[in-house]
Order: sequence, then C-alpha cells, then structure tokens
Amino acid sequence: MHDSSTGSTGNAARPSRRTVLAATAGLTTALTVPATAHAATPNERRLRALISRMSLQEKVGQLFVMRVYGHSATAPDQADIDANLKELGVRTAAELIAKYRVGGIIYFTWAHNTRDPHQIADLSNAIQQASLEQPRGLPVLIATDQEHGAVCRVGKPATLFPGAMAIGAGRSRSDARTLGRISGAELRAMGINQDYSPDADVNVNPANPVIGVRSFGADPEAVAALVAAEVTGYQDSRVAATAKHFPGHGDTAVDSHTGFPVITHSRELWEKLDAVPFRAAIEAGIDSIMTAHIQFPALDDSGDPATLSPPILTGILRGELGYDGVVVTDSLGMEGVRTKYGDDRVPVLALKAGVDQLLNPPSIDVAWHAVLAAVQNGELTEARLDESILRIFRLKARLGLLDRSHVTRAGVDRAVGTKSHLDAADRIAERTTTLLVNEDGILPLDRRTHPRVLVVGADPASPSGTTGPPTGVLAAALDELGFTATALSTGTAPSATAVEQAVTAAQDVDAVVVGTYNVTAGSSQRTLVERLLATGRPVVAVAIRNPYDVAQFPSVKACLAAYSWTDVELRAAARVIAGRVAPRGRLPVPVQRADDPAQVLYPLGHGLTY
Repeated sequence: MHDSSTGSTGNAARPSRRTVLAATAGLTTALTVPATAHAATPNERRLRALISRMSLQEKVGQLFVMRVYGHSATAPDQADIDANLKELGVRTAAELIAKYRVGGIIYFTWAHNTRDPHQIADLSNAIQQASLEQPRGLPVLIATDQEHGAVCRVGKPATLFPGAMAIGAGRSRSDARTLGRISGAELRAMGINQDYSPDADVNVNPANPVIGVRSFGADPEAVAALVAAEVTGYQDSRVAATAKHFPGHGDTAVDSHTGFPVITHSRELWEKLDAVPFRAAIEAGIDSIMTAHIQFPALDDSGDPATLSPPILTGILRGELGYDGVVVTDSLGMEGVRTKYGDDRVPVLALKAGVDQLLNPPSIDVAWHAVLAAVQNGELTEARLDESILRIFRLKARLGLLDRSHVTRAGVDRAVGTKSHLDAADRIAERTTTLLVNEDGILPLDRRTHPRVLVVGADPASPSGTTGPPTGVLAAALDELGFTATALSTGTAPSATAVEQAVTAAQDVDAVVVGTYNVTAGSSQRTLVERLLATGRPVVAVAIRNPYDVAQFPSVKACLAAYSWTDVELRAAARVIAGRVAPRGRLPVPVQRADDPAQVLYPLGHGLTY
C-alpha cells in the first residue's frame, strides 16, 4: 500500500493551534519562494491527435498508475508471479500493460522492483518496451516515493539524502534544490520519471502518526520556500515532482492508511497554514499534486475525503489556485478513501472530483471496469477522460518521454551514487543536525579524554536501502573518528533485562550515546536513559526520528536531533558528537513541554552550536 513504510510518531501530547501558530509566526521571513512558470507545452495538436486515435479502453487504462511485483517486466521470480496473479490477475508487468494499457507504474521496495540501479533501469526499459509494442503504444510514467529520510524506495548505492524535516532544520533553499536536482538525476537515469515528493504538509501536530519528519516543519512560509526549491531541483533534472498531500495532512492524529482523518481547521486557518506551500509549489511550476484521503469540513462539508471532493479539487485547486497540472490520488488502497464508498465507486468519484491519475487501487480489474462502465452508462463522458489524458500527455511530453523513454546502463553508472553526489549528501546532512541541549560542555566528546563509547538505543527497521541498524551505524562512524565504540541494541521498548545489560556495559566506558525513537511518557526508553544517567557517565541522547523526544528527558545534559535514522544523518550526528563539524541545524518545529503541552520548551528556530 502506498507510503506503507511510514510509522507513527510517539508523542501524544497535542498543543493548541494558537501555541503552534504563535511559535511559528515571523520566522524565516528571509526565505523567499522562487516563481517560475512551466515551459510552453509541446504541440497540442500532436497530443490531441494521439488521444483521438485511442480506443475507450486505452483511455481508461491511461488514467491508472499501478503496482506490480517483480524485478523483471517479463521474468519475475515465481513468488512475484504468484503475488501478481493473486492481486492483479496477471503474471507480469508486461501482461498488466497488455491487458489494461495502464499509463503509469509505481515502484516499491516491498514489490521487489528496486534491487539495484542496473536492475531498475532494465525493468524501466522493459516496461516502456512492453507499452510501446502495443497498438498505438505510448510511454509509461514510472513513479516512486523517493522522499528521502523515512520514506525511500531506491536505496544504496543510490545517493540518500536527509529527510524533509532535517532539510527544514538546515533552512537552506540551495540544499533543498540540490537534493531535488541530484535525486532527480539519479531517478531519471534509472528510468523513473515521476517522484511523489516533496511533502508539502505543514506539520503542526506532534502526534501526527503519518507525516511528522516527512514535513519540512511547522512554519508555512519556511515549508513553502523549501518545497518550491526542491520542486525546481527535481524538474531541472526532468523528473516530475509531486507536492502532497492536498489540501494538507499536517494536523492529523489519525493515519489515513488505517483510518479517516478529519481536519478541523477553519477556512481562514487553511489559507494561512496549509495552503501556503501548495501555492508556492504551483508558482514554482509543479508538475503534479497528490490528494489526501482526509475530511476537511471547512472546505467541503459533504463528509467525503478530499480525493473525492469536487469543491476541493475542482473548486479550490483548479479554480481558486489556478492549477492545471496533473492531479494524482494517494493510494486508493488506503482506508481513508475506502471508508465511505466501495472500490468500484472510488475511482469514478475521484475522476468526477477532478483527479487525473488513479493510483494503486486494491483491484485494477474492479477499478478499470468501473471507470469503463461509468463512461458507457453516461455518468462520465469520454471528453472528461480526454481532459485528464491531455494533462498526462502534456507531462509525458515535457519529460521527453514521447521522443525517448529508454535509459542506458552507462547512464546509470554516470549518475547514480557518484562520489560528488554522496559528498553533497554528507555536506547537506552536516548542516541539519540540531544541538538542543549541551549543559556542562559535554559535547563535543574528545577521543583523548573519552575514548571508549557505548552506543545503545532503538534500532527500528532501517529505511529502504540504508545499512542500519542505527546503533551499529553510529558506532561504526565513531570508530572511524578515532573512538572505540561498542553497539548494543536495546530496542524501541527496552525490557528490564536490556536496560540492565546497558547499565552494566556503561560501567566499562567513558561516555554513552543513546539513540531514542518516538519516546512517550510511558516508554521504557525513558527508564533506560534515566538509569544510564544514574551511572555518572556522560550521556548523549540522539533523537533519531521526532525531535519531540527531548521533552521526555528533562535530566539529559546533551541532546541532538537527527530527524531520521538513515546512514547519512547518523554519520553527520557522529561527526557533530566528535566535534569534527559544528552543529548548525535549528528546530523547524516547536517542542512543547511533556507535562504541559500548552507551554513551549524549545521554540521553533532553537539550536545551539560550539
């Protein structure tokens, strides 16, 4: 299911919106949003002529972007053939294209699409070939979720950057644009031409279980500037960027994968908060915008999710914001869009609302036939389908796919995971690590006075394609910096035995680094940290996901926020701990007190250095 790798944030404390807005007001006024228009569209007559030659069935297929299992378009592993037969009724990607004439494919790690760069390029070429060989064959938009940070589908040896909230802590539009340009160049080299990034949500709710560190932060103007910069970078590399999740998923306490969130913002608050980054993305020439499966009564009081809302998608996005690019749904397999209507009605209602691309329905057969029937019975017109197909064709033409859709292995070698790209990611990461607390000058650690370091803490499943586990990555990085470091995983919910093992191990070292992950008031991670502090050894806490963890550790004298547990961010945190680089990041979200969420403990923009 789309975005299924993302987990929940841990801190359940919810500040008032007045607190959040007060904390974000006025910051980053120096960040300005570049405004660039789309290049002129290619010859419209050519595109309309292509549409005029298509059958109705081909038009219906062009609207769908589907998952498919396997590393190969024609010869996947047997387990992937079995999964395809069960979920899609076909054996391979080539059969999916031949049967349904889909206009797009989405890659997932769990679907075994992304083993390595050469394999990805070969898969992309074979998908394009399978589509072009059909009667009136057309190139395919191949998409993925390469947000970086917590959500990444293409892993090493591709270049992996810090996630959005880390970039928000770095506050550099130049870094955001560089991220988009390099990531886009690498995706393009592998035949991926649409990225479902950046996240344009303004995360004002610390308890948000689905966005969190995927957002650039809580200040709408800062988020807007970074969204626009990243969009420009991706599109400079001829990859379609996708701002998500419209009209804004940043203030939910429910995950739309598993429930149906309701946003209670007023229309006025939406204009000041949620709308700002989407306006900036549109001004920057964004190629596509993804919808959110959320209920937003101030914008549409029908009770329908935004994905199925004509007032939100046609009235506001198309009409008021003037957007005429591609609108893609979030995954139609998510619970937030399936709560009210059956899987046969959802794609039809989405098209009636103003959507162009239907992403990953649970059953392509049900959804495809539902759209076909809706045209045949007059609920949808063929002209309505043509409107969406023209937008999709304009995008394919802008990306150059109508002229050349194949890539080469030599191109992969020239672009993917090059030293200059990896060095750029490391330099950007160094500008994001945020020092929140440093009492008694504990940091930086000196390898001459504190040579032996114990690294303990949470080891959540590593984001796609990074080395992991976090304790091991931190320990290895500290070893390379001249320390003698030992890793001991204690987990996200350390048992009493694990805590005792860590306390015993701490007796034999000079300092302890503890990685924390979404700590709550009742978490045994708090017990672990308190017991380690009681040993008298210097303890450095590193929040490896949400920066809100620091509120749960009032006695910690040294605390860093890394914003994600990917290798690039953990290595940067190690260099900060060792004093090889000075911490430069500043909080892109306010951190409230754990015992009184109405009070700000560390304001937006807080960050220490040495």
